[in-house]
Formats: sequence, C-alpha cells, structure tokens
Amino acid sequence: MRRIEVYRQLLAEQLDDVTFAESAGPGGEVALAEQAAADGYDVVVAVGGDGTWSNVANRILASGRDNVTLGILPNGTGNDFCRSLGLSPSDAGAAVKILAAGNTEVVDVGRVETESASEHAPEYWETRYFLNLIGFGFDVAVIDAAAGARFLKGELLYKITALQQLFRFPGLELRLKSAGGEERDGRYLMLTVSNAPFFGGGFPIAPEATVQDKKLHACQIFDASALSRLRLFNLAERGRHVTSNHVEMLDDSGFRIEFSTPQRFELDGETRRSAGRTVEARILPAALKVIAPKST
Repeated sequence: MRRIEVYRQLLAEQLDDVTFAESAGPGGEVALAEQAAADGYDVVVAVGGDGTWSNVANRILASGRDNVTLGILPNGTGNDFCRSLGLSPSDAGAAVKILAAGNTEVVDVGRVETESASEHAPEYWETRYFLNLIGFGFDVAVIDAAAGARFLKGELLYKITALQQLFRFPGLELRLKSAGGEERDGRYLMLTVSNAPFFGGGFPIAPEATVQDKKLHACQIFDASALSRLRLFNLAERGRHVTSNHVEMLDDSGFRIEFSTPQRFELDGETRRSAGRTVEARILPAALKVIAPKST
C-alpha cells in the first residue's frame, strides 16, 4: 500500500474531522496551502518531504495568519525537518499518532530577504522562508546529480551522488558577512546557512543547531584536495566535520553572501536562482507553529 494511502486510513481512524486534498503535480501544494489558509483552517498538514513542507510553511507564513499550525507527515526523499522535530521518517503510524495528539511547538524559521526564483517558475521572483537551510556550491551540484537518478532515493541517493561530486565539483568563490560584523572570503567547497541541524537525508551539517535557538548557523567548508574532501564527507556523516581545519562555523542572526555573478542555491532541497550577486538571510525567532513531539 502506498504511504499516502496508509496515512489516509490512519488519519480517518484517529481524527474525527479531516479534509483531504491532493496536489495535481509538483508544486501543487502551494495553491492548496494558500486555499486552506484562506478558508480558515487552523491546521494544515503536508504529506511529503522537505521541499513540500517548506513550500507549505512559506505560504502559511506569507498569509499573515498567525494562528495556522503546520503538521507534517514524512513521504519524501530527505525528510530532514522531521528529524529536527524528533519524528522518525520511516514510522508512518508514529507520525500520525503525534499528529493526532496535537502537541504544538513554536519554532524559528529562516528568511531569504533578497529575491530569488524557483527553477520550476523562473519568472516569479520572491523573498522566501525556509525551514532547514540554504546551501551553495557542492550542495547544488549534488542535487543536480541526484535529480537524474532513477532507482535510488533517501540517504543512499545523497551519499552516492555526493561521492561522485566530491571529485568533480570545481569549488566556488564567495564572501560571507555576518550580522555581527564577521567577514570571511575565499574558495569554498560548500557553504550552508542553517536553521536546523540536518540536511541531505540525515547529515548533521550544523550539529549544534536547533529549531528553537534563535540563530542561523553558517557552516563554511573551504575547498580542499580530493582526498581531504573524502575525509570531510566521512566526518560529516557523524557531524565531526566541524573538527577539521577546513571547516569553520559561524552563528549569528543573519548573513550576507556575495558572489561575482548571480548564483543558484538550494533552499530546503530545491534549487533557486538569485536575482543579483548577493543573497541575504536572517532568522525569524518563534515564527511558526508546528505539531511535534513534546520537548522539541
């Protein structure tokens, strides 16, 4: 039985009043979330992965209604945001029980203040909220490679495509400025700016981050030889990459990233293109209500 059908059955058994709606295709959840907010629903549940949850959260926040709560049911590739909330990506029954229990937590979100466009809608420029992170460089190369995979998904998909790109990605020049005045520049393998600890199907890229710490966490991985890149990859699986002299973490309320040309970047697992040569992001503390286990 498909996971979506399992969720339908479990939700019908455990909740008295559920309205189901299914998107017609990729990105269809955006219109459904807008309609649900406009129709006055207090809880909007998104079935999918990080990209779906991010799109729904973005529309909830953009609606201006501060009494709408996001519920999530895992059915995607990475499912990293659910890990940050203490949910297992593989246990459908547990996810529905948590949803039915209805415990609400308030979490931080990130916001990209400069305009960017999704590669699915390249003419629509907007500012964007994010749940997990934004990423530049190697991160985008891995997503591009994974998009062409036919038989893999989840953690295994990310690991295999990442290993391929370790030996192919040429590196990226950028300048990073924090809200507190710190500045860094140089050639990077990857830069991520995180609200939550995980990405790529469970990699703790910002191991000290939580979704309630009121900070963004910039993980700077400077360019290195192929062998050093491989060592970093192995360390990153356990969150130990932060001990390497090729890595520096900076925590602050916001960051400005400058490039020589407009950049493609990842936002919660989906690629976007910046309108200009600068991407600015900041934290919005306690901005979103989510249904989660207690003590997120």
